[in-house]
Parts: sequence; C-alpha cells; structure tokens
Amino acid sequence: MTRLEKALAKLAGCDYDALYISSEINQRYVTEFAFTDGYVLITKEKSYVVTDFRYIEAARAKVKGNFEIIGERRADTLSSLCAENHVKALGFEDSSLSYAGYESLKNQLSGVKLVPAGKFIEELRIFKDKEEVENITKAQRIAEKAFAETIPYIKAGVHETELAAELEYRMRMNGAEDKSFETICISGKASSSPHGVPRNVPIEHGFLTFDFGALYNGYHSDMTRTVVVGKADEDMKKLYYTVLNAQMSVINVIAEGCANAKMDKIARDIIDGAGYAGCFGHSLGHGVGLEIHEAPGLASRAEGTLKVGQIVTVEPGIYLEGKYGCRIEDMVEITPGGSNLITDCPKELLEIDV
Repeated sequence: MTRLEKALAKLAGCDYDALYISSEINQRYVTEFAFTDGYVLITKEKSYVVTDFRYIEAARAKVKGNFEIIGERRADTLSSLCAENHVKALGFEDSSLSYAGYESLKNQLSGVKLVPAGKFIEELRIFKDKEEVENITKAQRIAEKAFAETIPYIKAGVHETELAAELEYRMRMNGAEDKSFETICISGKASSSPHGVPRNVPIEHGFLTFDFGALYNGYHSDMTRTVVVGKADEDMKKLYYTVLNAQMSVINVIAEGCANAKMDKIARDIIDGAGYAGCFGHSLGHGVGLEIHEAPGLASRAEGTLKVGQIVTVEPGIYLEGKYGCRIEDMVEITPGGSNLITDCPKELLEIDV
C-alpha cells in the first residue's frame, strides 16, 4: 500500500471530504517528494500536488502515488479543486497551519466548512515502511563512521567546538545531506547539562558527551556516546555503567506490546536504585523519522504500547549538577515479535589518554 493509499483509507472514515496538507514534512511523507512552495490536496476521488513552475519538472519525475500535478498556483486553484470534487468539508492541519494560513483558507473557500484534522499524517508517519527504515539505518551508519573517524581528534588542547565541527564535517564527507540537529559536544563539568552547547574552550578531563545525528534522504539518525578524557575514577565508572545497565535493560526487553511508560520506568528504577534519584530528568526516548523528534514517546506519562514499524530512541542519562553527566543513546526498530537494534557502535567505557 502506497502512502497515498494509506491516507485515503484513513480519510474514508473521516467526517470531512478532503484533506489539505500544508506541512512541508507531511507533504514530503505522502508524496515522497520534497518541495517548499505549494500544498497537497487529497480528496476521496482525486489527489493533487499544487506547486509552481520551479518544481513542476522535478515533481513529475519524483512524486509517488496517483497524484495530479499542477504547476500553477492561482488564487482560485484550491477553491476550483474543491468545487470540482464536491468538497463541502475540508480537513486542515491545525497543529501546524498558522493563523494567517487559516484565515487565507477561509477567504478562499467560501461555503466550505474547515475541520481541524489533528495529526492525520503524523499518525501514519509513526509506522515506518521498509524504505524509511533503510534511510534511517543509512543515516545512522554515516553517523557511526563519522564518530569513529572523529575519536582520533580527541587530544589535549582541542576545543569542544572544533570536535563538533570535525564530527559534522565527517558526516558530510560520508554522505550526509546535513546534520540532524545542532551537535552536542560537551566536556567536564559542562557534561552535566543534557543539551549543553559546545564551547570554544579546550576539552576538560572527565566525561565528554557527543549527541549527534546525520540526515540522509530526508531522514534522521540520533545517537549519544559518552567517553572519558583521561582516566575514569570509581565514581565515574559506577555512573557510566549504571546508565549502560539502564539502557541495556530496556533494549533487552523492548518489543511489540510493551507499554511506552513501562520502558521509561525500567530505566528510571535502575538509575534511582543505584543512588541517582532525581538525576535522570528527561524522558527515556522518542520517535525518529522525517523529524528528529516524533511520536511515540517513551516517558513516565506516555500512553499506549509499542507497535511494529515504530522506531524509538533509548537514551537514559545521569546528570550531577556542577560535577559531570553521562548519556548513552541508541535507536531501536519494533519488529514482529521483538525489536531490532539499529545502532551499531561500541558502548564499553572508552578512556582516551590525552
């Protein structure tokens, strides 16, 4: 079943006649074509990609699914298409459409009822198809290779910003379109901040945390590795292996049907029980795909259970304010009867002599 066919099957059960897709991410998902000027209209009879002359040739070559491609955006195009397809009620993406965009729709579509569609496409995106899994896996392999190539650059005097730039450069050189998000590379006392910003200072002895990802064919990867600059003392080793134990305890059991909240609890109970209660302040994980943070979430208040086709991160951490912190993160695909660890990167404590 194509992505358009999935959308049409869902639309058949809705109380509106068509769906107006304004989100560029959701447009890309349903058409498998990236463009930045236009919209997608899906009706129960016909579906359209409406863009302008700049994208028309590429759209004809790359759009997948039974879409009619319109390369001219007139002021009355949307109203004409709605009239042609007898659209009396139109679903719109209320979670992403701006107020100005909503007002524009109202002005264009006199006599058409506008109905909030919620996360119509996002709910389809939760379940990755084979091609999506391949893209995410490729992005992850690029990130892993870049990380391995960056390790030798961890030397006395090198700055956090330099290491972050080196890692991003290596991802690009290995085939990434871009980085998935602003690379985190923080050392010493700064590692106690889960989302610390790389500083233009030499790396400090102690924990050095890298949180990074590569973008490939529109899809993201996400991983975190914490190494030690110099030698780890016993307290650091205890903290590191507590995080690793918490992570592996989840990875060893995560599967279809597992409660999202329970996965978070497994990791949190281990960390709290080791004497670090209150030091794991974020959720265990999140979905990854066309966006770096997607549904579903693995959190203490998360609802629902994991289902086949979902890809989530597992990323527990311990952060001791004013001292240091550690996080380890992998991506996992939920498969029939179990799970598949997408990340393929060593996690044993690495001590780097500088």
